[in-house]
Amino acid sequence: MLAWSSRCLLHRGPRLISLRAAAESPAHLVGCFRTVNTTIRFDEHLTEDNQEYMRKSMAEEYRKQTTDKLNPLKDEPWPRHEWTEGSQRVGLVAVKLGMAPIWMKTGEKHAVTMLQVQDCHVLKYMSKEDMNGHSAALLVGGKNVSPFYRSDEEMEMFRNAGVPPKQKVTTFKVSDNGIIKPGTPLFAAHFRPGQYVDVTAKTIGKGFQGVMKRWGFKGQPATHGQTKTHRRPGSSGPVDAAKVFKGKKMPGMMGDVYITAHGLKIWRVNTKYNVLYVQGSVPGHKNCVLKVRDTVLPNRKSSLRSLPFPTYFTEEEGDLDEDLYEDNVFIHTDQSLSLT
Repeated sequence: MLAWSSRCLLHRGPRLISLRAAAESPAHLVGCFRTVNTTIRFDEHLTEDNQEYMRKSMAEEYRKQTTDKLNPLKDEPWPRHEWTEGSQRVGLVAVKLGMAPIWMKTGEKHAVTMLQVQDCHVLKYMSKEDMNGHSAALLVGGKNVSPFYRSDEEMEMFRNAGVPPKQKVTTFKVSDNGIIKPGTPLFAAHFRPGQYVDVTAKTIGKGFQGVMKRWGFKGQPATHGQTKTHRRPGSSGPVDAAKVFKGKKMPGMMGDVYITAHGLKIWRVNTKYNVLYVQGSVPGHKNCVLKVRDTVLPNRKSSLRSLPFPTYFTEEEGDLDEDLYEDNVFIHTDQSLSLT
């Protein structure tokens, strides 16, 4: 439909005509007209009091949904199975808080990354037929967000699971005996100190970078005949081939890709705030949402037998200590000196 406006004009050769004149003489219409819908934020036309009311009401609703799911074994849980050789557990969705130091009893210092498990729930079970025909999978979501930023299809999945909308939803392949009922909460106690995990996240985007920063090239000399080629890559191919081979290390976009750090040891687990203290650095920036799962390295799987399977349930294992440490970690709260 045409919106009548004297200010809307059409180009017809060297002259300008209005839409009203164009409608009276259809021969002048040479193209299609459409209106562009502007995108606005859901709270753009709300007052501060209304925004505060929406935040409080939404937080109360999320709190009720989460409280109903804290004891999953009371609501007809799915059949439980024991751990067997080759069993595969589900992973977690966590938030990267930052890095901190940690000391061993021998005085050795390590740098660890703190990963907090925020509102992590199982959303959906996918059988082998729904997946690739080889293994089943569980959809896991973490970190509650506003429903205004989720699509209708995603909201339907969240409503079926009975949990608030999540910022990140990811898939974990599991074995047939590691299936968990949708809606079950997952905690940091799913992992234990001393085991090894794999962390997957999107790296920090660096933009378009040269070969020295992107690939670690040494660069060329600053003097002795070098002119404007100090940070250049140099020759890009052999003389006889007369071409550049595929995969050649060249300047280009750096970062902003998913990378997995394998075999990271867990030194400490805080069960009160659901924080994992993982060895070394992990990909991603602060406050990024990432996925943590049991390691796939064959020489680091010895501790999987003693882990809670398929996950940690408060009703069975009871309340754990606030902090769980690896045997070699120095605990600052313990008494180190005694007077005789």
